[in-house]
Amino acid sequence: MTWLDPAPSTGGALDGVRVLDFTTLLPGPLATVMLAEQGADVLKVERAPHRDEMRHMPPFAADGSSIRFTLLNAGKRSVALDLKSVAGAARARQLAATADVVVEGFRHGVMDRLGLGAGALRDAHPGLVYCSITGYGQDGPKAR
Repeated sequence: MTWLDPAPSTGGALDGVRVLDFTTLLPGPLATVMLAEQGADVLKVERAPHRDEMRHMPPFAADGSSIRFTLLNAGKRSVALDLKSVAGAARARQLAATADVVVEGFRHGVMDRLGLGAGALRDAHPGLVYCSITGYGQDGPKAR
């Protein structure tokens, strides 16, 4: 996956905006599918080798695909990376360097441990918009 070729123009409000999506389950994929519906070029980063767990959740369509996964990821491209590997994390940093927006939904501190936290990515790309979606926030008594 190179992400060098621009996505076809949709004429949407977010046409030309590149979003790197590190989300799973419901809140993050719902947010990024709405960005894709407005014309953003969304690249979903799935965990290698098993991919997104939503791919395996029922109900399933006649072709065996998860209806939930399909609905929440319509209009997105995807790539599978092992973010715990040096090569996978390096590839994710390369992709983030060309993104306008990063959306992640990991537990507090996970992206920092992978070298993909807001501080590290913004050091390399100061204009980057970085959105963390967590159940309990990034700080405070329940963050961890």
